[in-house]
This record gives sequence, structure tokens and C-alpha cells, in this order.
Amino acid sequence: MEDYQTKLKDLLNLAAESQTSDLHLVCGYQPTLRISDKLVPLVKEKKLTAEDTQGLAFALMSEEQRERFLKEKEVDFSFDFGDKGRFRVNIFNQQNSSSVALRLIPKKIKTIDELNLPPILHEFCKSSQGFVLVTGPSGHGKSTTLAALIEEINHARTDHIITIEDPIEYVFEGDRAIIEQREVNQDTLSFAKALRSTFRQDPDVIMVGEMRDLETMATAITAAETGHLVFATLHTNSASQTIHRVVDGFPPEQQTQIRIQLAGILLGVISQRLIPRTKGGLIPACEVMISNPAIANLIRENKTHEIDLVIETSAEEGMISLDRSLADLVKRREISLENALIYSANPTELRILARR
Repeated sequence: MEDYQTKLKDLLNLAAESQTSDLHLVCGYQPTLRISDKLVPLVKEKKLTAEDTQGLAFALMSEEQRERFLKEKEVDFSFDFGDKGRFRVNIFNQQNSSSVALRLIPKKIKTIDELNLPPILHEFCKSSQGFVLVTGPSGHGKSTTLAALIEEINHARTDHIITIEDPIEYVFEGDRAIIEQREVNQDTLSFAKALRSTFRQDPDVIMVGEMRDLETMATAITAAETGHLVFATLHTNSASQTIHRVVDGFPPEQQTQIRIQLAGILLGVISQRLIPRTKGGLIPACEVMISNPAIANLIRENKTHEIDLVIETSAEEGMISLDRSLADLVKRREISLENALIYSANPTELRILARR
């Protein structure tokens, strides 16, 4: 495999045209796509050698990225593939060879409705200030949901939007809004530093790709308190777990104050999973918590274990439990009951809901 640039282009073209979410290049394996959450090896391709994976990895990287990779043994960046889209790239070492994981980021930013997300999410785009968290496991569409929310604001409001990402995934084109996108390691040294700087940049809306540390979390809360609309992600599995994670990230002596602050600024939590669709592809199942007086009171009083019950009994306000979302998808024959049960927090309850 001598011309790695040509080979790389062929593989990226194939990935972009195959409705894939990911492309994996691993020594000892054929190039492999992830389609509808299943790994599909390209059986017509030869197994990659260590020389192949390094050649393909280096074909993706700039000189500066190569230097960082050789020094740090792993590197994250985004790769623009023209009108076919972008790829979020992670290159790392394993067993004395290079491996490449590429996530396809489509060029077109889909709307909330096109993504089959709950219509109540439109309401979060209308707020002038507050804190919205999009949560779920890695690879379950958090970045895509965030992009849909930001794009809706872009088309609806004359706002100044700043995003902080690592790396930049979806690229926005300003419509009614001005949008500036900052990439960690390229445009700023860290999420926390970039977030602190926003206070001097006159933003209306701030999007934080990931809250990785206490300083970023604290600054995001302050930003929401001081009149900004802040969107951020966390790797948590439910709304109640999200509240616990945020509060628990602070020292014990600060947690009471954080609960009070969070109760005052939180607009809602969207916790999502991407479920294999019966007709192919993936569809989101979403838990949606909206911070009403009952939720705010539970946060203040450190009774997060009761949040699930409030979500379950507040459907008229637009709240949705994960099991109710899964059951609705089963009843609409979008997903199988078997797949729904895999993601359910309460399989017994899900079976009852799906039969109603």
C-alpha cells in the first residue's frame, strides 16, 4: 500500500457514502465501518499492517499534529473532507502500532424534527439565559443534538454564539446570529480558559462541547447565572445522575451552594440513547427533564433520587422518562422490544408501558 493519500481518500469516500458512523483502521484487521451500531469489515480489503496504519494516520495529520502524536502517543482533531462532511479523528498507539478511529460528521446540520427528537426541545432554544445539559454515553448523538439546538437559535435570533469544542465537529454558517467556534489546543489552551474568556466577548449563547473538570463546570454555572444561555454535555445516563455528578464534582463544603445555584439556573436535562431502528439506521430515545418548581426544590434539598418520579408524573409539562420514550418507539414499531429492553432502566415497567 504505497500511496496512503489515495488509499485514505478511497476509504473516506466509502465511509461517507455508506451511512456509516465510524471508520476503524487497526493493525491486523481489515478497515471496518460501524453501520447501524454494528461493525462491518470491508471484506474485499487486505488486513492492515502496522506500516499501513501508520501511513494512513500520517496521511491524515498535519506536521504539528504528527509532532503532538509522537510526543503524547495520541491526538484528537477534526478532518475536513470537502462536501462529503468532516471526520472527528482520534489516533493512538496500541501494541506498537498506530490505530485510527474516525467519526463521520455530516455536512448538513439536521433540525430537531429531522433527528426525531422530542418537540419540547424547541422550548430550550427560546430561553434567554439558563443551563441546558445534553447527556448520554459516548457515540449516542449528544454533539448532533447540541448542533441542532444551536442551529435553531442561529436561524431564529440575532444572538452572538460562541462554541468551545475539542475538536470542532459541525461547522456553522451564521444566519441571523454571529457564530464563533473555538477549538481546544488550536484556538485556546483549555475549555476552562476559553469559557472564562467568554465573559469579555459579549456572548448571548455559549456551547461547551464537554465539561471535563471542576473549573469548567464552575465557570459554566457562573456563565448561566450572569445572563447567558449555556449548553453543555456530560457523560451521564439520566437526569438524576447528571445532577448528582455536577454537585458531587465540587468539594463537600461547596455542594450546598452549588445545589442552590443549579436549582436557580437549570432549564433542563436531555439524556439520550441511539437505538437500532427496525428499518435500519438509528433513532434517539430521550429522557427529558424540565426544571419546574418541584425539580428545583429537589435539587436544593439534595433529594435527586426523587427526580425520576417527578419526570414520570409530569408528562403534561413536556417531561419524558426514558422508558416512556422507549415504549413509544416500540408501539410505533420504530424499534424492537428486545432492543428497547437493553436500554431500559426498568424492564418490567417498560413491558407494561409498551402493552398500553
